[in-house]
Formats: sequence, C-alpha cells, structure tokens
Amino acid sequence: METGFYIFLSIVFWTASLCIVHTYAVYPHLLRFMARGKKLPEERYEDDDEFPEVVALMAAYNEEQVIGATLDSVIASDYPLGKLRVLIGSDGSVDRTHDIVNECHEEFPWIELRKFGGRNGKIPVVNMLAKEALADLSDPESAIFLLCDANVSWTPSMVRNAVRHFKREKVGLVGASIVDVRLHQEESRAEEGIRKEEESYISQENLAKFRESVLWGTAMGAFGACYCVRASLFRTVPGNFFCDDFFQTMNCLERGHEAIVDIEAVANEAVSEDIQEEFKRKRRIALGNFQNLGVFKSLFNPLNGRLALCFAFWSHKGLRWNGPVLLFLAHVSCLLLTQYSHAYWIPMLALVMTWLMASIDYLLSRLESSICIKFFRFVRYFYWMNSAIVLGYISFAKGVTDSIWEPTHRVDVTRSLSRTG
Repeated sequence: METGFYIFLSIVFWTASLCIVHTYAVYPHLLRFMARGKKLPEERYEDDDEFPEVVALMAAYNEEQVIGATLDSVIASDYPLGKLRVLIGSDGSVDRTHDIVNECHEEFPWIELRKFGGRNGKIPVVNMLAKEALADLSDPESAIFLLCDANVSWTPSMVRNAVRHFKREKVGLVGASIVDVRLHQEESRAEEGIRKEEESYISQENLAKFRESVLWGTAMGAFGACYCVRASLFRTVPGNFFCDDFFQTMNCLERGHEAIVDIEAVANEAVSEDIQEEFKRKRRIALGNFQNLGVFKSLFNPLNGRLALCFAFWSHKGLRWNGPVLLFLAHVSCLLLTQYSHAYWIPMLALVMTWLMASIDYLLSRLESSICIKFFRFVRYFYWMNSAIVLGYISFAKGVTDSIWEPTHRVDVTRSLSRTG
C-alpha cells in the first residue's frame, strides 16, 4: 500500500513539475528551434491602392494624460490617405479627454469622438463603435477593424505592416508587437517596481506568438493593446467579458482563419512599474481568460483534429492558467515524498528557497532599499502572477455582470510626436 502511494506521489510531483518546466522553459525554446529561418508568407499588400479601408476603434475613460500622444502617433501613420478612420468612444470621461479629441478633430476630421453616458466598460463601448462602423463601411468584406488602447502609440508603419497580411484571405487577425515606449530612454529608477520583469515577459510573448504564427498560423491571443481583425469576422463580445483580444483571436481560429502576430508591426506602450496596478490588471486578464475558455473549450480538445492548435494552447496558455494548481501539487507531493525518500529533500529545499527569495525581495521593496537582486525579483514576479490567476479564477467562479473597472494608472510619457498636417 505504501509503495503504491509513493509511486502515485512521484507521478504527481514529476508530472506537475515537468508541466511547469515545459510551459515556461521548454516550449519557448522549442518554438525558437522549430521556427528558425521561417517567415510569414510573402503574399501581402504592397501598393497604396491595394490597401483596404481601416477603422480604428478606441475606448477611452479619463485619458487626458495619454490621449494626446496617442493621437499624435495616429496622425503620423504612413497608412494611405483617405483609408484610415478613427472612432474614439468616451466612456463617460470627466477630464479633458473630450477637449483633446475635439481639438484634433478640427484639423483631422477622420478622427471622431463618440460620447457614451455613464460607465459602460471598454468592451461594450467597442461593440457599439463596431456596430456603427459596420453600417458605414464601403466594402465590409475587405475592411479592417483596428482595436487599440488609448495609451498605445503607433509607430508610423505599424498599421501598414499589420494590414498588409490581409491580402491572404486565410488571415483573420493580425496582432501588433508591443514594445515599451521608454525602452531606449534613460532610466532614473531602473531597479524599482517590476518594469524589467514586465518588459521581459512582453518581449518573450511577442516572440512566442510570432513563432506560433509562422509555424501554424495560430498565435495564442493578440495583445489587447493593439490588433487588427477583419470587419466581416468581428464578433460582438459579451458585455461582462474582460478580454476581447483572446475572444476575437479564438473566434477567428474557430472559423477556420489564421491569427498571427507580426513583430514588424510595432506599437508602443509604457510598461507600468507599479506592482499593485499590474497585479489588478493580471487578475482581470485571468478572469477574462477563464471566461473565454468556457466559450471556446471545444477548440482545445485534442480529439477535434486540430492538433497544432491544441498543442500551442496547452503549451502556451492552458498549463499557465493551471499553474497555481500545478505548483500546489508539486509542493504538497514533494513534502509528502520526503517521508519516503531523503532524495526528495533536495527539490523540497529548492522550493523553500524560492519562497525565501520572493520574501526577501518583498521585504527589500517594503524597506525602500536600493538593493535589487534580479533573480529574486523574477521569482517573486512568478509567484505574484500565479496569485493573480487564483484571484481571477475566484472572481470568475463568483460570476460577473459587467466589465467596468478603473483603468490601470497610466504612465505619463512625454509626447514625442508633434502634430503636423
């Protein structure tokens, strides 16, 4: 009996541990190896006359700190003149957001403001903007929706580089590559907060999704900050959902289209340094992910015949969403195994050390110490992300009726683009 329990615990420990190692370490390296030398298909729009109409949909709530810089970048876009329109839906803003947008509209009429009373939430606002835009499109079959956050600055070629792939009818969605706008600027407080950890995470996600794109055309979710989707494929997102990006990505894949990320379609977003602000955002994302899983769960069944999609999902997303469960199983089984074999004290002590590292980093941050041990910060960040997943799942289990929240505190970035006609 004891031998059987020992074998059972060993299977639990090694399975949980290997799943964690696979999703965070093995899979990214496997993608790099498999995608080596591969590129996205060369069939693309090239001449200005070929490019389709693009309507950018942007929800805004009290964005006076950042909306001006975003609009500057929109104006600087090199997308063909007359083929780009921007609809900004104000979700009951009470600051200067309306004034800034209206001022811009006077000079650039294709940038338009829509006011919505009260608080509706980002997703309902985008749904309403999409409904209006669909009614006005000259060619709904070829037109593209660009969904963008109000704090995201476009690089001049971003729209062109993303939209060019829609020449292939198989492409349903193209995600931008998100880069920290301050990445190459001098840092005055480089070791504070979690900015470096967020930068590293986003950078690795950009590469992983690009490699999934070139291998199978199944990027596991565009970054919600900025992505393009065919207007004809746009699907109204339930009003109580928190993640439209994964919803629209899976919708395209479910309907037999490709969802890809182009690392040359660059959009800039200032990465937050505040661990509490980012924790709230990660928790909302986790909640939204579980909502989407309920809608598209049939896609991730290996028996449905779409093995590449299933492999990408479980390797990139599914195992991470179950990370807290895997960590719990690994910890408990390892502790119990130490009663049967002294050899298991080695991984047990290693696990205890990771908690000690995370605790030391937390204490140093609370003491406002200038000391920052990079590896300790990454370990704390890892456990912190998994804690956000747990709380996100609890919120999901309780049920939510709307998607209204206070936006993450915006990082005030100096406007680097001047308005030109």
